[in-house]
Amino acid sequence: MSTPTAGASRTKPSFPFPAVVGQDQLQLALILNAITPGIGGVVIRGEKGTAKTTTVRAFAALLDGAPLVNLPIGATEDRVVGSIDMETVLTTGKATFNPGLLSQADGGVLYVDEVNLLADHLVDALLDAAATGQVTVERDGISHTTPASFVLVGTMNPEEGELRPQLLDRFGLAVDVAGSKDVQVRAEIIRRRLAFEADPNAFAHSYAEQTEQIAQQIRQAKAQVENVVLSDTSLMRIAHICAAFDVDGMRADLVIARTAIAHAAWRGADAVEDQDIKVAAELALPHRRRRDPFDEPGLDQQQLEDTLDQAQREIPDSGPDSDTDPETAPETNGEDQAPEPPQTQFDGQSDGQSDGQGGRAELGAPFRTAPAAPRGNGPAGSTR
Repeated sequence: MSTPTAGASRTKPSFPFPAVVGQDQLQLALILNAITPGIGGVVIRGEKGTAKTTTVRAFAALLDGAPLVNLPIGATEDRVVGSIDMETVLTTGKATFNPGLLSQADGGVLYVDEVNLLADHLVDALLDAAATGQVTVERDGISHTTPASFVLVGTMNPEEGELRPQLLDRFGLAVDVAGSKDVQVRAEIIRRRLAFEADPNAFAHSYAEQTEQIAQQIRQAKAQVENVVLSDTSLMRIAHICAAFDVDGMRADLVIARTAIAHAAWRGADAVEDQDIKVAAELALPHRRRRDPFDEPGLDQQQLEDTLDQAQREIPDSGPDSDTDPETAPETNGEDQAPEPPQTQFDGQSDGQSDGQGGRAELGAPFRTAPAAPRGNGPAGSTR
């Protein structure tokens, strides 16, 4: 009887990524890192029981069979980065490399639960690998480098202790998660979880089309990302935002630029726009802005809106009409303006109405197609 049980557990599917409710920003942060691993991973901060691990496991299942490697808190340095077998050097004259967890995660996801409790030197090692896409082991004058390109995901409960600011800053993006207070959302989470536990295969099958749609969009974005244009105007606006938020160093500027490019590719655009910069700033600035000890976590949305508006005024769009005085410019009734394209949204609180363009419309469906919202009113995860 033990063998069938073990086999059943191995074939049990993961909870589907599009079935996750109420974690739109986390889902988007993971997707953008999959498109551009050089963003530097994402740290997820929040209380227990908010589907952090469920979302990460569901995300890994999207990546065409990519590995999901868990890094335990008690792992040794050799277990994490790998080691060189010096015995073989002495006996055969050739060095043998024993790959560690970083190498095993190549092409997939490296997941560190309670990363704030991991030894600092190990956090340094995995952050270096996430940033460079490779890991180098040196011992007794012998060096070995192996690929280690992965999406780094760390979770932490701030009540158990914070990461040092120097280490926290090296995570590309940060997402604060909390349990929803909305009764309907909480009820939908329970409903879906119970349905999954009752029949995992049937539940996963019901989301198979949406799951494949997201996976295909990630593949297309990865192929497109190298062609996305980041104009000097957008670059200057990114620098303006980072300066206004008084962040230390230049890492925030670079992360926002990479994330904005990835977001443009995700929505199928060929150039970065202000909506991409806004989404990137929402994900890259919360853990980097200077704050007092008793400040609320997260980012002041109104401050970000005001800063972006100021950047648009001070750094106008380049082009033949960029020097036109707005006070003397002819008025238009908007008839010549092209309509916004439809956008795909991660929306944890769907209104249940379908627009006829595909996607699911059930309450809490996190992936649907909807008309674009006016700038400043849409969710951070708006995509096309």
